[in-house]
Amino acid sequence: MSGVIVVGDAGLDVVARLDGPVVHGGDVRAGIRFTGGGSGANTALWLRACGVEPTLVARIGDDAGGRLIRSELEAAGVRCAFTVDPDAATCCVVVLVDRADGQRSMLADRGANARFSPADVDASVLAGARHLHLSGYVLLDPSSRPAGIASLAAAKEAGLTTSVDPQAAAHIKDPAAFLDDVRGVDLLMPNSEELEALTGSRDVSAAKSLLEAAGSVVLTAGMNGASWIDGDGVTSVPAEPADCVDSTGAGDAFDAGVLSSWLAGESTVDVLRRGVSYGARAVRKLGPQP
Repeated sequence: MSGVIVVGDAGLDVVARLDGPVVHGGDVRAGIRFTGGGSGANTALWLRACGVEPTLVARIGDDAGGRLIRSELEAAGVRCAFTVDPDAATCCVVVLVDRADGQRSMLADRGANARFSPADVDASVLAGARHLHLSGYVLLDPSSRPAGIASLAAAKEAGLTTSVDPQAAAHIKDPAAFLDDVRGVDLLMPNSEELEALTGSRDVSAAKSLLEAAGSVVLTAGMNGASWIDGDGVTSVPAEPADCVDSTGAGDAFDAGVLSSWLAGESTVDVLRRGVSYGARAVRKLGPQP
């Protein structure tokens, strides 16, 4: 399968799996790993693991981090349509992982990604593509929002199907504006926290109100499984059992599983099952990428 464009962040992650709570002004031991990251890059790599040929559209810095990211992504089979920023550094995220339950807290510097602009979206990159997937981080930062809107418009103009993952409930300050930005997408892919930010409720029934903006809603609820909501009703599947080592990137892996199966024309149940399977694969390991 080919022709999936991913628009989103590419960066570096410093992943620290903590042995105990952070002590203000003190020390805590941790296992630390340096990895590639960024929701766009994560999704592109998981799509590649699903057998898809993805292109990642992003902005990186003119620095060692940006060159490392590009080389690793290209070596893994991801086509990189990057703009190189001469002034801003490549994105870097510090990820603090609780060893007890695998949940993560992130300290993010979007760096060059925050300067992502409509000019970085080259319509020629979309030639021959089938689908465009947009990371919500692009829309939820005022500085890069115009580029996210431009990406969706270019995809529509080119006849591509589209999907958006809201990505970060804490940054959804104006739900109505966000839904206006994504209006007309084929798939809106929130998790339970993002559903609550958009609708005021985590109940799967609340997702029906989002069908005014999207053709279908694909909801992931972690250990409570996943659901597909469209005009025909709600289809749900349970989560796949997994010991959570690190939840970073699980939503990106879920997105990749869903998109690869949906684009292959599989049934709704199989689409959801592949999504939760890839999400489970992601949480079983440290770091956000396959």
